[in-house]
Formats: sequence, C-alpha cells, structure tokens
Amino acid sequence: MVDLDSEVPPLPPRYRFRDLLLGDQGWQSDDRVQVEFYMNENTFKERLKLFFIKNQRSSLRIRLFNFSLKLLSCFLYIVRVLLDDPTQGLGCKELNRSCSNQNYTPGTIDWSPIIWVNRSLPLWGLQVSVAVISLFETLLLSYLSYKGNIWEQILRIPFLLEIINAVPFIITIFWPVLRNLFIPVFLNCWLAKHALENMINDLHRAIQRTQSAMFNQVLILISTLLCLIFTCICGIQHLERAGNRLTLFDSLYFCIVTFSTVGFGDVTPKIWPSKLLVVIMICVALVVLPIQFEQLAYLWMERQKSGGNYSRYRAQTEKHVVLCVSSLKIDLLMDFLNEFYAHPRLQDYYVVILCPTEMDAQVRRVLQIPMWSQRVIYLQGSALKDQDLLRAKMDNAEACFILSSRCEVDRTAADHQTILRAWAVKDFAPNCPLYVQILKPENKFHIKFADHVVCEEEFKYAMLALNCICPATSTLITLLVHTSRGHTAPWEAFRQLTGTKQTLNRESQQSPEQWQKMYGRCSGNEVYHISLEESTFFAEYEGKSFTYASFHAHKKFGVCLIGVRKEDNKNILLNPGPRYIMSSTDICFYINITKEENSAFKKQEKHRKTHESKLSYHGASRLPVHSIIASMGTVAIDLQDTGCRGASGATLALPAEGGKEGRRPSIAPVLEVADSSSLPTCDLLSDQSEDETTPSDDEVSAGFEYAKGYPPYSPYIGSSPTFCHLLHEKVPFCCLRLDKGCQHNYYEDAKAYGFKNKLIIVAAETAGNGLYNFIVPLRAYYRPKKELNPIVLLLDNPPDMHFLDAICWFPMVYYMVGSIDNLDDLLRCGVTFAANMVVVDKESTMSAEEDYMADAKTIVNVQTLFRLFSSLSIITELTHPANMRFMQFRAKDCYSLALSKLEKKEREKGSNLAFMFRLPFAAGRVFSISMLDTLLYQSFVKDYMISITRLLLGLDTTPGSGFLCSMKITEEDLWIRTYARLYQKLCSSTGDIPIGVYRTESQKLTTSESQISISVEEWEDTKDTKDQFSCRGNHRNSTSSDQSDHPLLRRKSMQWARRLSRRAPRHSAKTAEKINQQRMNLYRRSERQELAELVKNRMKHLGLSPAGYDEMNDHQNTLSYILINPSPDTRLELNDIVYLIRPDPLTYVPNAGPSRKSSFCNTLGQDTREETQL
Repeated sequence: MVDLDSEVPPLPPRYRFRDLLLGDQGWQSDDRVQVEFYMNENTFKERLKLFFIKNQRSSLRIRLFNFSLKLLSCFLYIVRVLLDDPTQGLGCKELNRSCSNQNYTPGTIDWSPIIWVNRSLPLWGLQVSVAVISLFETLLLSYLSYKGNIWEQILRIPFLLEIINAVPFIITIFWPVLRNLFIPVFLNCWLAKHALENMINDLHRAIQRTQSAMFNQVLILISTLLCLIFTCICGIQHLERAGNRLTLFDSLYFCIVTFSTVGFGDVTPKIWPSKLLVVIMICVALVVLPIQFEQLAYLWMERQKSGGNYSRYRAQTEKHVVLCVSSLKIDLLMDFLNEFYAHPRLQDYYVVILCPTEMDAQVRRVLQIPMWSQRVIYLQGSALKDQDLLRAKMDNAEACFILSSRCEVDRTAADHQTILRAWAVKDFAPNCPLYVQILKPENKFHIKFADHVVCEEEFKYAMLALNCICPATSTLITLLVHTSRGHTAPWEAFRQLTGTKQTLNRESQQSPEQWQKMYGRCSGNEVYHISLEESTFFAEYEGKSFTYASFHAHKKFGVCLIGVRKEDNKNILLNPGPRYIMSSTDICFYINITKEENSAFKKQEKHRKTHESKLSYHGASRLPVHSIIASMGTVAIDLQDTGCRGASGATLALPAEGGKEGRRPSIAPVLEVADSSSLPTCDLLSDQSEDETTPSDDEVSAGFEYAKGYPPYSPYIGSSPTFCHLLHEKVPFCCLRLDKGCQHNYYEDAKAYGFKNKLIIVAAETAGNGLYNFIVPLRAYYRPKKELNPIVLLLDNPPDMHFLDAICWFPMVYYMVGSIDNLDDLLRCGVTFAANMVVVDKESTMSAEEDYMADAKTIVNVQTLFRLFSSLSIITELTHPANMRFMQFRAKDCYSLALSKLEKKEREKGSNLAFMFRLPFAAGRVFSISMLDTLLYQSFVKDYMISITRLLLGLDTTPGSGFLCSMKITEEDLWIRTYARLYQKLCSSTGDIPIGVYRTESQKLTTSESQISISVEEWEDTKDTKDQFSCRGNHRNSTSSDQSDHPLLRRKSMQWARRLSRRAPRHSAKTAEKINQQRMNLYRRSERQELAELVKNRMKHLGLSPAGYDEMNDHQNTLSYILINPSPDTRLELNDIVYLIRPDPLTYVPNAGPSRKSSFCNTLGQDTREETQL
C-alpha cells in the first residue's frame, strides 16, 4: 500500500504582508503549473463558432452583413434589368443576330432571350464579388454548424439557393463565354428573408428582451408576401422577354391585379413558361399565405386573451395606474372606473388591469365602449411574474391597487394571495405607491409597508356598531366617501310614477317627496382639504379657536370644518376643541358640496338682493343666508331680529312663554379664544344627577363598577389600542354563555338578567377577529356607563378561546350558539326587548353559482324577522348592494314600486349611487361592504380619507381628536328652530361640531292607501283601524294624529269618496285594484295578530314571559334619511338626530399622571351623554 503522506508535497508557507509587497522568492523554485479555464474549447473552430454563431452581438453583425449582401444582389439584378435590351441580349457572337428582328409566332418560342442577357462588365464584376463573399460565408457557416450529417447541411433550402445564385458567377470567371448567362439572382430575396428572421432573433437575444411572437409573425407574413410578389415580378418579366417583353412596372401591375383576384386581363402572359410560372406562384401563395394567416390569427386571439403589453413609450409619456385582482367582476370594474374617473385631474390617466383569469363576456362588452376602450387596458397575467409586471409597466405606474376577492369561500386564502401580490409588486417596483384591500384584520400587519390599507372586517364591524348608537352611520360614511354631484330626485318623473298631483297650495309643497330633494342635494357633500393661509374660507380665523372658525365658516360660507392637521404632524385631529388655536400652516379638512377651488364668491350686498326670497340650498356656488348681524363676529344670532325664514317660508317666532319661563331665547356667543374660565359646564351633555365616579348601591351590588383602561388582550396583531370601559376582573368563560347557567349564575335567557338597557344582538356565522371591532366602539371610554347596551353575539359556531380571552374583560358582553333561522334561539337571546339586531353576512354564503344569489338566505331570514318583530330595528349586511331592494320587501306597495322605477332611471343616467333613494339604504338599515371599495379608490386623490374614516368609526384614537356621536332633538329643544342656531349652541357650550341630521318622517301613502273608500259606510267601518296607525299622517313632523282628529279633513275625504263612487265605469279596473289594496290594509292587523300568537306560544313553551313583546308597534310607514351638512336655515324637527363630532374629553384634563383617571372620570360624568337635550 502506498503511503499517501509521502506522495503529497508539503504546503507552502502562508503569505505575509511583506511577501505580498516584495514578492516571495521561495515560490520560484516550486514546481507549480498554472491552469487556465475556458468556457469554450480553445480551438480555432470553436473560436470561429463563438464569433459567428454563439456570441449574440457578433452573430448579429454577421447576419446583418449577410442580409445587406442579399439586398444588394437583388438591387443589382433590378439595375441589370433596367439596363438590358432583349434585342441585344445574345451571349455568343456566332449566333444568328437576325433572330432579334423576328416576330413572335404562336407555337414557337425563341429561348435565346431567356437564356442570355446583356450584362455590362462593371455590373458583372460587382455581382461576382457579392457571389464570392456570399458563397464563402455560406460554406463557413455550414462547416461551423456541421454535426456529423453532411446531407442535412447540403439539402437545406437556403444552401441550395445559395449554390444556384453564387456558383454560376464563379464559373463565369474561368469561362468568359458564359458571362451573359442568365442567373436567377432575384431568388436571393428568400435568403434575405431567412437572414432577417435570424437577425431579429439575435437582436432580441442581444438586448436581453423577450421578443413578441405577434411581431415576429407579422414580420414573417409581410416578408413572405413581398418575396412572393418580387419573385413573380422578376420571373414574369424575364420569361416574357421572349413574348410581350414586359417592363418591371408592367409585371408589377400584372402581379398585383392577379393576386388581388381582380384580373382585368389587359396584361397577360403570352408564352407557356410564363403561364406555368403564374400557376406555380398562385399555388404556392394558396398554400403558404393561409398558413401564415392562420398562425397570425391564432396569435392575435391569444393576444386578445392575454391583453398584450402596455406600451413603454406610452408609459413614459402618459400616466397610468395598475389594478391587480384575482377575478374581475363587472360590478367591481364599474365601481372602480366610475369612482376613479370622477375626479377631473384623472381624466388623462390610463387604467391597466392585471388579472390571471380570462376576460368574461360582460367585461369584454363594457371595455369595448368607446368611453373605456381608449383608457382601460386588460392584461391577463399574474402579479407574481416579473414578465407580467413588466408588461403592465409597473415600475412606471403612478399607483397599484390590489383588491381581494371577497367572494371566495376561504377568505384567509384570499388574503394570502393578496399579501403575495403586494410583496411581488413591492419587490419589482419599490417606488410604486400601493393601495391594498385586505379582508381579515389578523393579516393586516403583513402589508404594513403599503401606503394605504383598508381592512374590510375592521371597517364593517365598526360601522355596524356605530349604526346601533348613531343611526345610519353606514349611509353617512358611504355618502361621504363616494364622489357624488348632489343627485336630486327627478320630481316630475316620481310624481308620474306615484300618481300624485302637484298643486299650487302650500300643503303640496310640503309633500313627502320633498325629502328626496333635500336628501339628494345634501348627498353631494364630500370631505376636502386646504391650507389655512391659502383658503378664503378659513384664512381670517388664524389665531382663533377651532370651534370659532368652524361655526363662523358654516354661518358665512356653508362649509363644515371638521378637523385640522399640523404641518409638522401627520396625525389628523377631528374637532380638537375650543382650546386649539388655528395656525397659518394648518391643513383644514371640511365638508362641502365642492372644494373651495371650484367655488364662486359673491359680494354680500349683491347676494342679499338676489337671494332675498330664495333660502334653499343651491349647490356649489351657493352662499348661505346671512343674518343682519353676521359680520359682527361673535354676536349671537337672534332670530327675532334677523327675520330668518325656514324652508316652509314661515317666520321663526320665539318659543311661547307658557311652560318655558326659565329658558332664554338667546344663545351664548362662540368665543374667539377659549380659556379655562370660559369653558362651560357642558349643559348640553351634563346630567347633574349622574356621577360615574360614585356608583350607586345597586351598581355595586350588581357588580357594575367598571374601570377605564386599555384592553389587556387583543385577538390579533395590529389592532389600535382604545381606552374602554373594562371590568376589574375578567369574567369566567362559563359566564359568557348567555343561554346556559353555571356555578356563578343560573340565568339561561336574556330576560333573566334584568338588563336596564335594551340589547344589541349580533347574528354572525363565526366569531372572527373582526367582531372584536364591533365591541370596542360600544365600550369606548367616552360612552356613558349608564347607557351601555348589553351585547349578545348569536353565533352559528362556538367561539375559540382566543376570542373569549379578548371579550371577557368587557362588561355585559355575552355569546350564544344559535341561528336566526331558529325562532327559539332568537327568543332566548332576547330579541323581544332588543334595541337593534345586526345581521352579518355569512362567509359560507358569499360564493354562489349565481353571484347575486349569495344574499338569498340572509334576505329571507331578515324578512322573517321583519314580519315577526316589526318594532325591531334590523341592520343587515349584504354582499351585493343591488340586493338591498329586497329588504323589507312588500310586493304590492305602490311607493316601493315607484322607488324601484326611479332607481332604474337613475341607473340609466349613470348615477354612481342609483340605490341611494331606496328606503332601507337611506334609513341606514342595510349596508354592503363593497360600497366602501370607493374609500380605497378615493385615497389616490385624497390620501387622508382612510385616516378620517377610521377616526370617525373609532378604529383609531389619536390624542386630542374627537369622536362621532349623536344627540336627539326633543320638544324642549325646538325653540332653537334652525340648524345654524344649533351649531352656535353646540360650539359655544360643549365645543361639539354638528355634521348632519338624521330625520324620520311619516311616509305619505298613495291616495289608494290613505283615502280611498267606496262608500261612507266603509269609511266608518275602517275608521277604528286607521286610528291605530296614526303614524300615517301627512304632516312632515309626525306630530299630528290621523284624519279622525281633524273633522275638516275627514269630511273632505268622505266627500271625495262619494265622488269616486259615482265615477264612470271606464275606471273600474283601477278602482278594483285600489279596493284590493285597501282590503289588504284592513286585514293586515289580523295577519299580525296571527304571527303574534305564534311568537307568544313559543315564548310560553320556552318558559319566557310574553309581557315585553310588542307586536303592534310598527315603523313600516315611516321613512328616514340623512342630511349631510344642511344649510344654516334648515329647520329642526322633532326627533331629529344630529351627528356630532365631540372633542376628546381627555383634552380637558389639566393634569396627567396618577390623577388623570379620576379627573377624567369626573369630566366624563359631566360631559358625556349619548342623547342630549338642548
């Protein structure tokens, strides 16, 4: 065995720094061999192959040179034809020249003009040189590409054509007699085509770009067609030298006429060789061209499916955004396009849609509309592929919108796909702004790097929670985030649909359809921003308090200032309160019909003369009515002196002295700068009998003493901490179960708990992490402790331990496993004495074979609740907004049918919110999260919209920022009369900023439902029934009773009924329909009594007391709507609910530290009430 140690030489010493500088002489004696490694073989053939074939750049130069040679040879052939004379084109002198004077006779062909041509010596020299170079290059390339089969190299068509065109010229060098021999040099056009194809391939390889198959196929088709025409032209011209002696132009004319199938017949071949050539060329064209066209058509169809590429030149000169979606639905596309292009400065933008699925038929039809076809480009591809992102020119895009597919069964998987798309886009284009929509809140922290993120479940549950304490918050937010132009309901169209008559009396001007005009006008209000120093609205309020600026800006210009942002701070403050002093560098956020830049300002004197008799709301350029003392700053508005008129035209008088001797009619002024001594005791919000810091004995015994702090446990990462009402100790999990007793309590239904406030029931499929955001706003620290509503979660599936850990610290939060399909479950959870029932859309039903059927189960279940518990306020979430027309559906209600026709007309006019006049949406009883997609789209222009919406919903709590709440107008508050005086009262007393009014009116029924009677006896029989539905009166304020309380109205109605009974028979069909409707109204009570008996029997069977079940309390004949930022002269009505942005109570706490909690509790006990009496 060989000793390995003796065979291995010792290693040299390690280099030292001195050896590196001076060199190591010891290495010179080593027997070392330097080895060089090559990527290719270091032989002469391999070096030639590397230069001519493998190296893209050198190969491109060689092919370009070859292509030029072929074109040069074709050009020389054309020159030879133009210089040639067939009569002198004989190659041998010994041939008989007299043949040139012979005339052509049929049956005989003189072949000498075909075989011999006249070629000058210089031209011959050039052609020989080109032929020698071409032949040498062909042989060299054949040698380098030789792979063992020589016949494969020889029998290639390009090689054979090269031999035919080059070898005869080389032979003429050694045999001068053949110098004028005809050689078909025009066949080099096919070699030029072959060289062009190879050159294009090398070009794309050299510049490292993916070539377009469509471009290559078009190039091949064009070059093939040109080669066919050129070959036919040259061949016909040469063969006809023995016949008609055609010129090149005549041959071109003949070929074009023949290939275009026109065939005039004025130029035709005379000898059979030329005829045979024409037949051969037509056959070749019939075989080759259809194949090329088929491949081109196939590539075109594939390109149409994939969408091709977005032009790089267009990307560099025009602006575009990219929309990445999993699957593109027509509703999603139209919502995006309508909202995106609603802004004037985005009209020149292009929208590139990147979607992995093929475009469906509906989307294809929409994108073929000229309005969209020039601005929207659909690309089929994946955001995870760099090639597809390059096609969309993502690195040049102004923004990228990544939307989740909410219709997926597995919403977590949909979020994972969205996260990967966001990562891929951020990796490919780091500077491209990202606008991401996510579904689950627990996945939000993965995309914190995105510029704007909207979490669907966060917004959804927070909005549904606020709907319970601030009615129609969902409608309020939806209208604010939509780009609207103040849609006004077409009164004439609606009047024709409902059959009502418009007269000139004052009562008809107060018709219920007036709500559509007011509601439609105010829906155009949006949130805008402007710098204070650049603003005409707010510049004069520099150095003054925020509430002073908000009140006077509304009084003077009709704009509602809701928030500010300091120049050195990114946080937005909603209503920072009277202690905040406006600075010139502040960014002001306000609500108005249009932004200040698009507003027109008029002088006060001219405005007073022009609008003296017109006090309505007139859109963007409208200025509110000024009082006489409006220019005096902080002087209170006294309506006795101003003579300000309301919408009805009546002079606003002071309240009567009876019963209100102690109330002053004037309102305190809004101070320019508030100090500690000027801060009032908040008489609007305070209740001196309530002291939350000293709980009563009942509260202590019941364990209702709560603490305030941050929840110790959050169910997911990324939730914003919120100061809340909490329990001192967490509740055991067994006590959270509402319908089962435990060792701590024996209650088994909601009635047994004896709650003082009504319940809020949430019906959901699972207890997801988003449901946590439903509880937090209802337990926020600024909610009065005595007004906290118990929350019952009615879940189809039991919650997990992580969710129970999060909710066990909140007071009066329970869960129950059950479903709204089961009447027993509804009764156990306390539906009979619940204030609100929130029905959340189930994830398992969001996907259906027919898209709009995803809401079928939810709609039917809610309709059942609506019939069984008519007094229950039901808030429903739907997947598709179009399905809200089925909520509280009444098939034979003429008013609803008229609204349906109105919605269709609005949709035909291109309205973005065609469903806004639907009663359930206007009242805030139905909501779809897809309506908030526009929030993400609007953030491209208004980057602050997401932050403002989160502050309004209570998802974020910024120190010093206010919160959204509401107050109710009672009879004692009607002395204030107008919205402007209410604005001043709130600003001067509590610092609250009103932003809108939620108004409820009695619905005016059609004449067939309210007044039709066939006879006096029938009227008398139904009078008692009408008494029980007094809410159907015609007065807007709903303060009067029905016609039985007004003898004049009753007598007029009876006389009208007698006239109706004496009408001609031609109206018999219409009268019969009215009779049927009246009979349905008469028997409605018996139907409700039957349903009531069913509910009471089930309650008795379950051992529940039916005492709290109110089956006859019905709100079906009322309508509610929102007035966002109404005009200052809008009259307040009874039961109006005013939306307020209330200052943060913590901003009034003078001291921080350990005493902060106690002082905060004192302030909260004095300042915070949900419904305020003025």
